[in-house]
Amino acid sequence: MNKLLVSPSPHLHTRTSTKSLMRDVVIAMIPAVIVSVLFYGWAELLVLGVSVASCVLLEYLITKYLLNKPCTVCDMSAVVTGVLLALNLPATTPWWVVFIGAVVAIGVAKMTFGGLGQNLFNPAIVGRVFLLISFPTYMTNWAKPNGFISTAAVDAFTGATPLGIAKEGGVAAVEGLDYMDMLFCNIGGSAGELSALAILAGFVYLLARRVIKPYITLSILATVAVFSGIFWAVNPAEFTGPVFNLLTGGVLLGAVFMATDYVTSPMSNVGGIIFGVGIGLITMLVRYFGAYPEGMSFAILIMNAVVPLINKWCHSKKFGRA
Repeated sequence: MNKLLVSPSPHLHTRTSTKSLMRDVVIAMIPAVIVSVLFYGWAELLVLGVSVASCVLLEYLITKYLLNKPCTVCDMSAVVTGVLLALNLPATTPWWVVFIGAVVAIGVAKMTFGGLGQNLFNPAIVGRVFLLISFPTYMTNWAKPNGFISTAAVDAFTGATPLGIAKEGGVAAVEGLDYMDMLFCNIGGSAGELSALAILAGFVYLLARRVIKPYITLSILATVAVFSGIFWAVNPAEFTGPVFNLLTGGVLLGAVFMATDYVTSPMSNVGGIIFGVGIGLITMLVRYFGAYPEGMSFAILIMNAVVPLINKWCHSKKFGRA
């Protein structure tokens, strides 16, 4: 017999719904999607199409035939997962690899736990990390953008991301990078990492719509800047600086769109700051001392697992309590 649990009053009512929140997230990702399609062309459109269609179809089939629950695809959370997964993949990823990533993201990371609101880990990141471990060749194939537009800056650094170049060749290998070029067209990397400005535009939109609060994102960026700034100040010949680490890799994409996920992030503001600081620290530890050049995805997953403890330690005051 199902039990209906009702929390004590007061109860707050709002016009905000899951669908409206997810719709705003999709709108916020449009600048990054447009830039990725402009630079990677039809290849990126294929990745986006397969990812979104697979996530929506898989969630529909699982809810209808395995869980016997009402269809949840209309809340657009599967669309958000599909777009995020696509933005975390190289534009050259084969369609069948994208489909496997969608199966892991929706079928394992989301629906296995019961669906939206019950998953412990961010589905898109779980799918991305699974593909990175299972298909490293496809996931590190940084081909030159050959879409509808291209730039000399991108052409100059074909075949590896700035983080990969720095990991293998040291700081001297990336001294020729122009930070202004990186701000508009982040050289190399996953499709969603191409333009820092596009991601920041989405961040501003989410703040204006009050979909997210700035605590998590800003604490991640501040931690990355401070941590890298200290190491860079001590030994600039060995460690990359704050601007480089903020504009390269998945820091901005993860801090804006994935770490702020309602389900897998802390509920309190203080908890969000702790969450963000942890992500920033782990990211930089992996970048500087780990085997992988990038650590954002691993950092978010690790801190996702810590969220229940953070919520236990840091929670909002109850109504009527001092």
